[in-house]
Amino acid sequence: MAQKAFFFDMTECTGCKCCQVACKDKNDLDIGYFYREALDYEGNEFPAVWSATVSMACNHCDDPLCVSSCPVGALYKEEEFGLVIQDHDACIGCQSCVNTCPYGAPTYFPEENKSGKCDGCIDWLKNGLEPACSGTCSTRCLTFDNAEDIRSQYGDRVVQDITPLPSSTDTGPNFYIIPKPEMV
Repeated sequence: MAQKAFFFDMTECTGCKCCQVACKDKNDLDIGYFYREALDYEGNEFPAVWSATVSMACNHCDDPLCVSSCPVGALYKEEEFGLVIQDHDACIGCQSCVNTCPYGAPTYFPEENKSGKCDGCIDWLKNGLEPACSGTCSTRCLTFDNAEDIRSQYGDRVVQDITPLPSSTDTGPNFYIIPKPEMV
């Protein structure tokens, strides 16, 4: 299995939220619902203030807590790309995945009594395209590639742990970041 991963260079992100909008459009999500969010952070005091944007979605973890917590097996790790996929029809709306994912990736839809999540645009991947979020990134700071290739290309410049995110040791996220210094 080739494990796909998101790569995000915070130093190049302008906070435009094109990734978030493209994901909402591709997945036909209503107002207030997201599979990918461009989250803004800021800190310090004038005159030494800083701001940063983190583009977050499902990290298609090596050991996804959402999968192990689902009582009906509606979530699983698929083989071809290493993505965490949800069988939406099998979901019973218990929200176990929503409550156990440390990254907040699954979204609960009360009107359906089901959850949903990023699937890495697997239908597009199978046709040789990239996910909507990375395909629309105006600065190319968000990309999607093989995890091994990202690690070998960027080496110790990439991290998985930054200030607002939970520890990567719990789930083994496939999300690699070149952080702004303030976020390490």
